[in-house]
Amino acid sequence: MSRNIAMRLLLQSLSALVWAAYAACASAGVGLTELTADAGHGPITVFYPSDAPATAVQRGPFRVMAADNGAPVPGNRRLIVISHGSGANAMVQADIAQALVRAGYIVALPEHAGDNWHDMSRVGPASWQLRPFEVLHAIDVLGASPRFAPLFDPQRIGMFGMSAGGHTALTLAGGRWSRARLLAHCEAHLAEDFAACTGAAAELKGDVWDSVKKAVALPLIRQSLGGKAETYGHTDPRIRAVVAGVPFAADFDLDSLTHPVVPLGIVQAEKDRWLVPQFHSMPVIAACRSCETIASLASAGHGALLAPLPPDLDNRVGRLLADPPGFDRAQLPALYDRIARFFDRHLLP
Repeated sequence: MSRNIAMRLLLQSLSALVWAAYAACASAGVGLTELTADAGHGPITVFYPSDAPATAVQRGPFRVMAADNGAPVPGNRRLIVISHGSGANAMVQADIAQALVRAGYIVALPEHAGDNWHDMSRVGPASWQLRPFEVLHAIDVLGASPRFAPLFDPQRIGMFGMSAGGHTALTLAGGRWSRARLLAHCEAHLAEDFAACTGAAAELKGDVWDSVKKAVALPLIRQSLGGKAETYGHTDPRIRAVVAGVPFAADFDLDSLTHPVVPLGIVQAEKDRWLVPQFHSMPVIAACRSCETIASLASAGHGALLAPLPPDLDNRVGRLLADPPGFDRAQLPALYDRIARFFDRHLLP
């Protein structure tokens, strides 16, 4: 047998093994469990490939079909950490997490301290400083877990974040931000980006009270953000690809995002009223020379990447999260597939 024929047969055999592994990933179901982190850290929800039978699993108001604490099976040996938005929990990202699991990934969702559904004492910059370290802590916890450590490469991690989690994603991609830049932004664009600058604590309705709300808000913003010139950033060599969904980005030094330290994908919602694209996602897309715009959803609002949507949206925050007229959630599975393919290109051999 010639050397060329032998090499061709070897490559065919390797290809068959790779496709068999992917087929196993595709046929596996979704497992769901929760890991307890160290003191000072919230729980970590984990979705993962499992061939155990799925049942209806209730987590608060959310119900998902998954193998509750089912035995994990090998996937594609990659982990993705998801950073949730302000005041949220893991389950509002359950759909994208399950889609990534069906693509072969283990998915970990740490609960961010002081910025989650039951504790909002650190919402904003106080949380943004901690979030990158909480993402890295989640990697450490899974890396020390006898169940999960053998199933992923700890040096090739993906990261996805939405909203405040998108801020975390930009930070871990090499972006640097400051309270001073956020203050300058809010002083210049308070009316146009009111929800972002006030944390949706109030809303402008186009009536006589708008001027009062702005007059009250600006001194409070200055008190919170003024006199703090520090610039923050943090990266980790284990994180090799990042996707930022509808990210909070008005406080970033755009020069720091011109050349991210890892492949960076962006998902934009063009009708986002909470983080107006003009001030957040669009400047990042314009500045970043190597970024990939995974999707720019023409009719989507800020809550498009929340699936399932939280209940009881008939309030101020709910109105910012609710889908605008004309947005079709049937397009979300295709979006999840594009996100998975982005991670495939940059994380798999």
